[in-house]
Amino acid sequence: MATKKTILIVEDEPHIIMGLQDALEFEGYDVVAASTGRDGLNLAKQRKPDAVLLDLMLPDINGYQVCEELRRWDAFLPIIMLTARSQETDKIRGLDAGADDYVTKPFSVAELTARIRAIVRRASRTPGSSPETFQIGEAQVNLTAQTATLGGKTQRLSFYEVELLRMLQERKGQPVARDDILARIWGLEAATTNRTVDNFIVKLRRKIERSPDKPEHILTVYGYGYKLA
Repeated sequence: MATKKTILIVEDEPHIIMGLQDALEFEGYDVVAASTGRDGLNLAKQRKPDAVLLDLMLPDINGYQVCEELRRWDAFLPIIMLTARSQETDKIRGLDAGADDYVTKPFSVAELTARIRAIVRRASRTPGSSPETFQIGEAQVNLTAQTATLGGKTQRLSFYEVELLRMLQERKGQPVARDDILARIWGLEAATTNRTVDNFIVKLRRKIERSPDKPEHILTVYGYGYKLA
């Protein structure tokens, strides 16, 4: 019998904790919860969860700080940030702090559980015996180690950045629809308001491109999606 995966919720609103706990336990997860950032960090040390749902606005330290501390302990722990902020800059800041994904409140519980299933499945996947590596321009990408090295600087790739690069590499030179990316990687249906893929592309370009504002390799196909050149 497979061991249950443990999800840690760090959130200060009791009704959100209760709703998430019910939904995740129904999905077969063990759930532990904390209402402050410091309690969340302590629980993470004690329980070693398989994924963390982390609210941005907490009563003591904010979610960015908690995320950075969690990331110092574990480079590969899946972290999904929950935020009431809808500004793209806030989402990018969360990703830069080390979050693997984000969900904006109010959120669909069905969408959130789909994201959790996807990220836990990818986190528990056993890598192959030989490293998956390839070159994009001047950047060396190692999907197995989840790193990108450019100009002597090596940066961590999140789970979704790895999967996004893998998908673009598989279809190198061909346009890949944003809807196809959402469906395959996040397990989500397409939505015109969903900027998830776009925000991850912005972050990837910072790690892959010499000039992220003038990309030469991860190109936008306007009105459709992206292409790896």
